[in-house]
Amino acid sequence: MALSRGLRCCQRVFSWIPVLIITAVVLWSYYAYVFELCLFTITNTLEKVAYLLMFHICFVMFFWTYWKSIFTPPATPCKKFQLSYSDKQRYDLEERPDAQKQILVEISKKLPISTRAQSGAIRFCDRCQVLKPDRCHHCSVCETCVLKMDHHCPWVNNCVGFSNYKFFLLFLSYSMLYCVFIAASVFQYFFKFWVGDLPNGPAKFHVLFLMFVALMFFISLMFLFGYHCWLVAKNRSTLEAFSAPVFISGADRNGFNVGIRKNLEQVFGENRRLWLIPVFTSQGNGHHFPLKNHSSASQNPLLPNEDMWDESDDGSEEGSLGEFTSVFTLDLIIASIFF
Repeated sequence: MALSRGLRCCQRVFSWIPVLIITAVVLWSYYAYVFELCLFTITNTLEKVAYLLMFHICFVMFFWTYWKSIFTPPATPCKKFQLSYSDKQRYDLEERPDAQKQILVEISKKLPISTRAQSGAIRFCDRCQVLKPDRCHHCSVCETCVLKMDHHCPWVNNCVGFSNYKFFLLFLSYSMLYCVFIAASVFQYFFKFWVGDLPNGPAKFHVLFLMFVALMFFISLMFLFGYHCWLVAKNRSTLEAFSAPVFISGADRNGFNVGIRKNLEQVFGENRRLWLIPVFTSQGNGHHFPLKNHSSASQNPLLPNEDMWDESDDGSEEGSLGEFTSVFTLDLIIASIFF
């Protein structure tokens, strides 16, 4: 038991290493750009002030979105999706798998659930003891079920899902902007150092290396950002792109696709003035989502009448924390490719 706790503690410590690497690189870039380039290399005062102003805007937006991506807790299913005491007793005492499935079907009729497991059964998490809402998955790293889980990202040491997907997208976009601005403003001094028009010194190493790092990260981020833009346009998560959600009528990758405009509004909200600001504006509560085919949704026996579901719950209540259950941490694969 003590060994297990020790290993878990070590895992939590080591999980912060990717975040520390990103933070160290960004802090070095701040020193290299502000001090070595702007203060020690650039002589034109107007150019220096303009570069410093634009750089700090990009820097603040980058760190703001990165902070929100890291420290926004994953949204978990509310208490309405947990088994009641009597239902849990019935479920635990029943030894026949078919009977257990039927118990879950009866409970799910009171909830807005439209997806099923690959086997056709109601999706139920044995670790968290909750019926999984649509698009909800259990994360083995966070040890809890996460609403609209996209993937567990080691670079933010957090699950990317309903509560912080907008922040993650903005983090990618402002990271790209940060790299583009650095590369564009550093290029002329990079060239001057390269051909020998500027004297050798400590600034030369920082400026040359700053150019290479900015371009390298930009190319990596461009592919990752493009992939997530495609996912948003299709209204899919990374998990759903690899394994299509299953409905009563069968698997359908486009089951939640309601059109590009509405797909964007689900993530960024209806107020477009707030789309580029890292404040939560996503639609809904993360427990149920509009379906592509409303007619088939209305015929779904798993969906209750509107008066049976109280939407006043914002989904902020924490679900039960489960023990370990396996789920693909897909971002480890993506990160190994792009970084």
